[in-house]
Amino acid sequence: MNQNYTLEFHTVLARLAELAMSEGAREKLLALQPSLNESQCRNQMHETTEARKMLDAVGNPPLALMKELDPVLSTVRQGAMLFPEQLVNVSQFLSSCKRMKGYLRKSEFLNVDIAFYGGSLHELNGLQEEIERSIRNGIVDSSASPALHQVRRKLENAAAAVKTKLADILRSNKAWFADGYVTTRSGRFVLPVRKEYKNQVNGTVIEASGTGSTYFIEPASVRRLQDEITVLQLEEEDEIRKVLCALTALVEEQVAEIEQNREHMETLDFIFAKAKLSTQMQAIPVPLTTDRRIIIRQGRHPLLKQESCIPLDFQLGGEYQGIVVTGPNTGGKTVALKTVGLLSLMAQSGLHVPAAEGTSFCMNNAVLCDIGDGQSIAENLSTFSAHLTGIIQILEQTTDETLVLLDELGSGTDPAEGMGLAIAILDELRRKNCLFVATTHYPQVKEFAMQSKGLINARMEFDRDTLKPLYSLSIGEAGESCALHIAERLGFPPHMLKRAYAEAYKPNGTPLPEEAHHFDTDTTKNAKHVRPAAPRLKKDAPPKTVQHGGQKFQIGDSVTVYPQKEVGIIFKRSDENGMLGVQIKGKKQFIRHKRVKLLVPATELYPEDYDFSIVFDTVENRKARHRMEKGHQPGLTVTYKEDQDS
Repeated sequence: MNQNYTLEFHTVLARLAELAMSEGAREKLLALQPSLNESQCRNQMHETTEARKMLDAVGNPPLALMKELDPVLSTVRQGAMLFPEQLVNVSQFLSSCKRMKGYLRKSEFLNVDIAFYGGSLHELNGLQEEIERSIRNGIVDSSASPALHQVRRKLENAAAAVKTKLADILRSNKAWFADGYVTTRSGRFVLPVRKEYKNQVNGTVIEASGTGSTYFIEPASVRRLQDEITVLQLEEEDEIRKVLCALTALVEEQVAEIEQNREHMETLDFIFAKAKLSTQMQAIPVPLTTDRRIIIRQGRHPLLKQESCIPLDFQLGGEYQGIVVTGPNTGGKTVALKTVGLLSLMAQSGLHVPAAEGTSFCMNNAVLCDIGDGQSIAENLSTFSAHLTGIIQILEQTTDETLVLLDELGSGTDPAEGMGLAIAILDELRRKNCLFVATTHYPQVKEFAMQSKGLINARMEFDRDTLKPLYSLSIGEAGESCALHIAERLGFPPHMLKRAYAEAYKPNGTPLPEEAHHFDTDTTKNAKHVRPAAPRLKKDAPPKTVQHGGQKFQIGDSVTVYPQKEVGIIFKRSDENGMLGVQIKGKKQFIRHKRVKLLVPATELYPEDYDFSIVFDTVENRKARHRMEKGHQPGLTVTYKEDQDS
């Protein structure tokens, strides 16, 4: 599976690995990859589900750290002696296995297969008890063997005798000594003698202070006892070695059982880490099928904070194999794209996904994506070249079982050529019959998706009033980039906006979006509504009306157009799409009926048989029509221009 680190699956795995107790489980979790085997995927998902049930019902399992266990087992295999701290590690591991066995036994009422792992764990009570009896506080205890106990008792008696004699010398000649207590140097009991009195004490200088003002002397009267202590210390070390060798032999006898326990505990650690991640993400198990269909209900990106993450509803497959997502920058297109890919990888890796019931995923032989800026200074690749190189590789690998995710398709180059490339790429993906999602800003690509079988448009919702993205995906409708609308709300000069709209929509004849029509060098925000001067119409005259969306409009009605609150006159009834012809400041526009509100009806403005060409036509056009009514006029034309609302 090639997620290229772009989908941040490795970050999910790093978070997952942090939840494991053992190093072995961490390594396996970091290396976790989506499976290509449907049965294996389902089994892994089932394991995660069972472990999650146990966590919710019984609590966290008593898993072992096992950090130092592998070096211990390696030492035993080499035939070397274990030290006290290593034996303590073995004892602690066996204790964890015993507690884990109890935890699994307690979970059997849930009727989950994992609970029966307990039958595979060996309870090595005899070995554990012997280690705990022989080693306490990190050292071999005197009770470990009778011989060790006897040697240590002799050592205590000899040391007490030495201290008693040295204390007598201290009390009898206090002026000779720098301190009033017995101390040790190089493992022997000594007295701290002042430099000027060193010849007064008969004995051996063991050490001198750094300043040379104090000499640490072993008096001759205690030398025999000191030698006896040295011999006893050697005997003690010998007895400790015997105890450690005996304990090491016990461990060696049961090393196979210990290794089996380690493997089982590591496996359980691996499974429960997945369950812990499920709990943290409030995730659920999801079905995995070979049907080429992805359904996500209230899906959340697993690396975003839950309180700020807007859930995603998404569906792909069946009638539509490809989705073209459009919308404003920072509107959440890339997050939506990553969410689809990342949740797919998680599900195919046996992980629960943060989504709602009804979510399901299909098996993919690969998740191929081109998301983000791939510019490389070292390889001298431009952003466009990097994207195109990635897409070429994706197309080479894509089959009918692949999920492809492409961000900002065709961007980074000449718009016309980029648009052409985008359409060619989408058509090739459609031909390969894979599932794919692509984001774009090109209106021609939206049109291609609308007209192509198996493709559908989608848009990221955007709040035009607050200029904030809503991060909500609406499938079935194309979106707008909203760049010029955002520029206007941020104070971009009106005359520059007018030029920008003209340049953006003039070349290819694309109808202007509705907000384009109110940009002019003359501001109208503070203009008062002026009722056009005209004769009043008789009240009994039948109105020329058209009804749409619950409102009745007739030719000649004076209306207010929102959100600019401009005053206009209806010159054409609404069509089947709800587009009304409105003349504003002598300019004819087609505007959605939802933006239009009746200000003054035509019945109050014009007589019944009023010639509306006076209002809606230029003087030149009226004269031309009048001449045409008299007969054919060679070379005579009537210019009648209408602007479309998007």
